[in-house]
Amino acid sequence: MTIPKEGEKIQIHSYKHNGNIHRVWQETTVLKGTRNIVIGANERTLVTESDGRTWVTREPSICYFHAEHWFNIICMLREDGVYYYVNISSPFVYNNKTLKYIDYDLDVKVFPDMGYMILDEDEYELHKKQMNYPEVIDQILHNNLEKLLGWIKQRRGPFASDFIEAWTARYEFYKSVQEEK
Repeated sequence: MTIPKEGEKIQIHSYKHNGNIHRVWQETTVLKGTRNIVIGANERTLVTESDGRTWVTREPSICYFHAEHWFNIICMLREDGVYYYVNISSPFVYNNKTLKYIDYDLDVKVFPDMGYMILDEDEYELHKKQMNYPEVIDQILHNNLEKLLGWIKQRRGPFASDFIEAWTARYEFYKSVQEEK
């Protein structure tokens, strides 16, 4: 697997378990790229849905992907604080300037005070039947949901305040470099 380079612009592709494309984020700037972790940032990026509809993200976001955890975390930087949207998903793979993962429907919305809501449990149950999620996948996803909830409660990883400060500063640096070009 190739590794994305810092400062590089990549796409993010989300798939469903059946292999169909779910959503594409047109442009994300890589802030950190290793074999296990990709941290990226985007702002006002074009998103294309599987049915062809498009929309543009509203606020700057820091995105955290891990090759060993079955979730990814979007940190949305809003005027009244950082909101998080977590996709329960497969670990990422990266090739051809594209980060890819499988979206497994379950999501967690986390508020600035670290309160959270688990979303789309009904969609998960429906797709689990329709796409025949294996029992082992179901177990992995629920174990990773519990791990994620622990991170939220302990303010670990992207939920730590120093994470947001450090990666927002790095994103501002790359934005200033792009503006100079």
